[in-house]
Amino acid sequence: MKLPGHNRYDYVPINRRKDYTWPGGKRLAVYFCNNLEYFAFGTGLGSDSTGVAAPQSQRNYAWRDYGNRVGVWRMFDLFDEFHCPLAHNLNSMVLDHHPEIGERMMARGDEFVAHGRSNSERQGDMWEEDEVRLIAETTETIVKFSGKKPIGWMSPWLSQSRQTLDLLQEAGYIYQCDWPLDDQPIWMRTRGGKILNMPYPVETNDSPMMLMRQHTATELSTTWIDQFDEMLDQSRKGQSLVCPFVLHTFILGQPFRLRQLRRVMQHILRHRDEIWLTQPGDIATHIEKQPAGMVPGS
Repeated sequence: MKLPGHNRYDYVPINRRKDYTWPGGKRLAVYFCNNLEYFAFGTGLGSDSTGVAAPQSQRNYAWRDYGNRVGVWRMFDLFDEFHCPLAHNLNSMVLDHHPEIGERMMARGDEFVAHGRSNSERQGDMWEEDEVRLIAETTETIVKFSGKKPIGWMSPWLSQSRQTLDLLQEAGYIYQCDWPLDDQPIWMRTRGGKILNMPYPVETNDSPMMLMRQHTATELSTTWIDQFDEMLDQSRKGQSLVCPFVLHTFILGQPFRLRQLRRVMQHILRHRDEIWLTQPGDIATHIEKQPAGMVPGS
């Protein structure tokens, strides 16, 4: 029996790969990626605080808008307090409507990861020419604001069409975060070359955890600490791994959840000397420097 498949990457078990380390000989790379999102009012797609599919309304629009008005600023302050780098999956319309957020990102030296125009649309549903336009408009807005072209992409809703990887590579992107398949970066094939797949979690992403699976804030912090501790132990056995943490401002920016995020960071950063606390763009740059054959797909 033959099932539909893809030709984007080969199966390479993690215990049969060549060895490399992160800068300074570190074995575990840790990054925090904040989602900065913009939504249409009363229509389109959007998360809901009840955790179930719900029509768009003033209630769930306002709940998400809390993240841009309040949550993100408290999160900026928390990461400043811990001297911790951040990356942001950024809907480009945030820069149009809330430029103060982009200014704070630049002042901190945070990474702009392109995240489409808005989370009210899903690019996997688009015709190719519309998807090309989406990628171009997102990129141009970030470049105009920051003066720097983003090298990483995460699709709104992690939604990809059959040609998304090809279009991103052709637009000059080095990595994307939409395939949660590994604890190490791997190179994926495109029709014009290759693009790096950056580890990005679904299981420990705060949005599906809190909204879909209805975990409490305490359960989230316990899960994140367990995830970090186990990956740190695995990395000590001789594998260089990536441990990402995904945040949303309207979720973890709520004070009672922010308190649990503080607890997680206190635990992780006690190991600052052993881990590479970084941004996904720096991980991608490090992988690019590895010799051919070192990283799967290279």
